[in-house]
Amino acid sequence: MGAQFRVIAHRGATTNAPGNTIAAFRSAKSLGVDAVELDVRLSRDGVPIVHHNYYLDREERRPIFQLTAPELERALVADSRSELSGMHPIPKLAQVLNEFAGSLGLEIELKGPELNASARVATLLADHKQVWESIEITSSHVALLLDFAERCPAVATALLFPASEPWMHEDVLAYAALHQASSARASAVHLHANQLTDGVVSTIRSGGVDVHAHSVNDQHALELVASLQVTAICTDEPALAVAFRR
Repeated sequence: MGAQFRVIAHRGATTNAPGNTIAAFRSAKSLGVDAVELDVRLSRDGVPIVHHNYYLDREERRPIFQLTAPELERALVADSRSELSGMHPIPKLAQVLNEFAGSLGLEIELKGPELNASARVATLLADHKQVWESIEITSSHVALLLDFAERCPAVATALLFPASEPWMHEDVLAYAALHQASSARASAVHLHANQLTDGVVSTIRSGGVDVHAHSVNDQHALELVASLQVTAICTDEPALAVAFRR
């Protein structure tokens, strides 16, 4: 029997399209992943936009929060790799939901820092209640997760835990991750693959919080999450992960 973890494509499959674009999500779906991860920021007029960075462009001159949704509709993004020169529109979260909700799992990261980001996303998800079980909301902001949980209690939430400081040993890592996730009332905490050990995972699980992993991008990391029975992984190499799981 193969590994049983869910495979989540980080910002979609980015071999042929920039991350966080409809093309990247379609490509990931064709690979047979369970879900895609995407980042949500608010435009100046409060519309949830799928984009990772604060800035729209590489020159870091136009922050997303200073641009309206109509202005962002006219913007295009290109992949940083020269061989992928195609330009792609920046999607709204509503577009992603309309095309993929129900046919592909969605891991939606609330980038923040606006507290009303959770309310804006919850409003959009109200039209997709029938597929809430295939959606997970993540954030590094405890306040956003708590606010979202009040609005959509049936949607799973997970805390994104930061990279370990050099002084941080396994005991502090497990303790802090468990208590921060519990404070957010999250059902899971997302750890980097290099933070995973049997002790860390078992301590967090014993506190009633599940462990998911991100940056699972090579054979060693895949073997590790399989041995620890991690239930969901986020990867920049979705084809590798799908093949490994088989």
